[in-house]
Formats: sequence, structure tokens, C-alpha cells
Amino acid sequence: MRGDLISYLRQRYAERESEQQGEGPVITLSREYGCAAKIVAQKLTEKLSQKKDKWGKTHGWKWYSKEILEESAKQLQLDPSEIAHVFKYEKRSSLEEFFNSFTHYYPSDKKIRNTIAKVIREIALQGHAIIVGRGGIAITRDIPRSLHIHLHAPLEWRAIRISERYNCSLEEAKAQCIDIDKKREEFKNYFEGKGTDYTWPDLTINCMTLTIEEIVEIIIKAAELKNLI
Repeated sequence: MRGDLISYLRQRYAERESEQQGEGPVITLSREYGCAAKIVAQKLTEKLSQKKDKWGKTHGWKWYSKEILEESAKQLQLDPSEIAHVFKYEKRSSLEEFFNSFTHYYPSDKKIRNTIAKVIREIALQGHAIIVGRGGIAITRDIPRSLHIHLHAPLEWRAIRISERYNCSLEEAKAQCIDIDKKREEFKNYFEGKGTDYTWPDLTINCMTLTIEEIVEIIIKAAELKNLI
């Protein structure tokens, strides 16, 4: 009986401690184009979901990418295809804006981005979440129980991977890497402003010199040091 009481008190203490520390935990993964963030997120989710905290309890972690698109569209009462251009870091032309204004209600790109931020924030506050891209670092940086990782690698190495994956020339792959990296940076800057130190990651990892398994273990160790797990 005494053991059960102690276990119960420890659990309640853990819950109160979590509440006092703020919402989370959340891990964000930003990346340069050609770095396998989704594979890292998937394997990281599996590993973290098996980890026990200091009270011997496991937590079901989940990683988010396309779910952010789906939930944002749901909140805007639109089909996901109607806001997909924002997730591809594209802008609608003035002509598209003009015709959409006559067909049905259509939110501005600004409202779509703000809805994305709202959805990401809700996911992060629920905790045990891994958010891939979407400006996650700028939106969740102020959450105490958060960890922000950036995956990068030399341009030539990334271009080779993209060239092999999409069967294009190295020059085409290189141009694609540069273009998408620029668009992702602009998307992130929308939420926090250009040139701010606020969106610097906690840890930058070189995907060229480390395996997926090594990257996952490094992130787990960092999460442990920051008391996220």
C-alpha cells in the first residue's frame, strides 16, 4: 500500500512539474533541401516513444508534416489542395487572387500562414511532438521545453542526392536546392523577421558526415540534457 501511495505521489508531482515548466515537450527539425528530415523524424519518434522518463513512464511521440496542411485547411474550411501552394513556398499570382475573389471565400496568403502558425502552436503545446519544417522554430522557440535542430550538408552532396532521386542533372539539382533553401528561409522569416537571432537552432548537424542513426542518437542525447525526456 505504501509503495502504491509513493508511486501515486510521484506521478502527481511529475504532472505538476510538467505544468510548471510550461507546455511541450516539442522538437523542431529544420533542414536544407536534400537532408532527410522526415526519415530522421520517423526514427526519432520510434525511439522517443520507447524511452522511459525518470518515473518509468513512456510517452507516445508523434511527428508532424502533412498533418499541419490538413488541419490548417480544415480550420480555414478549405480543401488542402487550395492552400498547398503556401506549403510549397509558392505565391499566387495577382490574376489568381483576382479570379478567386469572384468565385468563393478565399483567404489571403497571410491568413493562411497565420493559420499554419496557430496549428503548429497548438500541436507544440500538446507536447511530445516533432515538427518538421514550416517555420516551427520561430513559432515554438519561447516554449521552455523545446529543442530546435537544423540539418545541413554541403551543396554538392545534397545536389547528388537530389539528382539521383529525381533523375535530373547535377546543375538542375543544385539550382533546385538553392531555390528551395531560399524559399524556406523566407517562410521562416515571415514569422520572426529577417536576420533575427531568435530563430537560431540549438544544434546544427551535418548530414554528410553522420548516419541517420547517429543523428537520431545525438538529438535524443540533447533532449535528455534539456530535460525533455
